[in-house]
Amino acid sequence: MNPEPTFTPTLDAPVQIDRHTGWAELTLNRPAQRNAIDLAMARALGDAIASLEADDGVQVVVLRGAAGAFSSGLDLKAIQAHPDPAGVSFAELWLRVHQGLMTSGKVWIVALERHAINGAAALAIAGDWLVCGESAFLQIAEIKLGMAAPRNVAWLALRHSEAVAARLCLLGDRVGAAELLRLGIATEVRPDDAVVARARELAQTVSAYPAPGIAAVKRGLRAAHTRRAPGEWFDACTPMEAQP
Repeated sequence: MNPEPTFTPTLDAPVQIDRHTGWAELTLNRPAQRNAIDLAMARALGDAIASLEADDGVQVVVLRGAAGAFSSGLDLKAIQAHPDPAGVSFAELWLRVHQGLMTSGKVWIVALERHAINGAAALAIAGDWLVCGESAFLQIAEIKLGMAAPRNVAWLALRHSEAVAARLCLLGDRVGAAELLRLGIATEVRPDDAVVARARELAQTVSAYPAPGIAAVKRGLRAAHTRRAPGEWFDACTPMEAQP
């Protein structure tokens, strides 16, 4: 028997979950802020990932942004202005999100509409499958701010060569859909108005396969590439001088 879902967002919650037979859709839901990630969204996203991971009826997750855009990245002003009521730091909440994705036995399909910038780029790269709109772009611009990009680097190191990671991280520019496809970041490029529909189509296709095989293949892929416990990956990809 499936466990009862532990995450039931309201319509105005910072993330939304829509469950279907075999798959679910997880939506970043701050459209007025271009789905920028604040403390509340980071906490809700971590909770949602945990809830979906515990749901045996869900094998595939489509991750997208509300109102036709993925996410403009971290909302640094909101993060600084509104501390977490429980006293948990953003860094802790954000690490929980990425560790949840790293250890997930689900297949994650990202629908990239318009843009995924900085912290949001890491979420896009974390997907097992990235469906990118023709006019969409990904931008990892922390280098322009004198900052590291540890989550982006960790996911790029898992999935791509150092040369590809350098191309995305060292210029800090916008990388469009055609270039993302050429580099192997995007799995496929679709017309802008067909991105979400294609992601849903893929989710329906994969979720129809036997559930044990989906989880086994996903965990096998992760084990083959990390060659370490998934929870250790982010520490391994963080420079020693940046570790607490």
